[in-house]
Amino acid sequence: MTEPGALDQGVTRDEWTATVVGHHRLRHDVAVIRLIGEFVPFRAGQSVEIRTAVQSEVRRRLSPALPPSLDGKLEFHVRTVPGGWLSGTLVADTKIGDEWLISAPAGTFHVDPAGDEVVMIAGGTGLAPLRAQILELARAPQPPRTYLFVGGRSPRDLYAADMLVLLAAELPWLTVVPVVERVSDPNWPDEWYEQIRAQVDVGFPADDLLEGTLADVVGAHGAFDHHQVLVCGSPAMTRATVERLVETGTPRGIIQYEGI
Repeated sequence: MTEPGALDQGVTRDEWTATVVGHHRLRHDVAVIRLIGEFVPFRAGQSVEIRTAVQSEVRRRLSPALPPSLDGKLEFHVRTVPGGWLSGTLVADTKIGDEWLISAPAGTFHVDPAGDEVVMIAGGTGLAPLRAQILELARAPQPPRTYLFVGGRSPRDLYAADMLVLLAAELPWLTVVPVVERVSDPNWPDEWYEQIRAQVDVGFPADDLLEGTLADVVGAHGAFDHHQVLVCGSPAMTRATVERLVETGTPRGIIQYEGI
């Protein structure tokens, strides 16, 4: 556990402190980390910069998966980045009681709750800022119809399947479309996935999975020319998806996108 004040040195008025209260390893390379601390004045869909007591000199941008909370609740979805200085440590070594410093909210993702229908396209942990915006929309009196395309290489890469199935059941205006590049999982075991599967029996039925890349699947739907369109994922996935959207008639000017 981090000693109180371990990160006090160098704190400025533009940094806020939060303490880890939950660390849930979902896959060999993915963890959900929950914190409680000071109110952080970001907007749903933005990213923030974080540093920890373990590697206080290293900073990384992460997108909260919850909208701003006056009681200081934060949630981050973290995937190990090959060669990354901090992501692997966050996924594998985060402990309850660790202290984080959070700063520099940035980003322009936004959804108009009184605007057109919404199309969200999330690759991997690019889901986080889009999920925050879905929860923010849920506070609106009449949220617009929202379609969330969420993709992975194989079914077990859809690390938030249980949460998304339950969320779609709760929100009648939300439709979740799961997309996988192949319908069978790799033949090597992921112990964290196996543990979760033994505990949770909620997920996407196999018949609901659409096979292909996110770019291919959303492109097959034609133009989203009267929609609010948001894309978030790896830089390669984001570039490919935006280009396919434009090729199939979606105006480039209405597409909001961000690589993670």
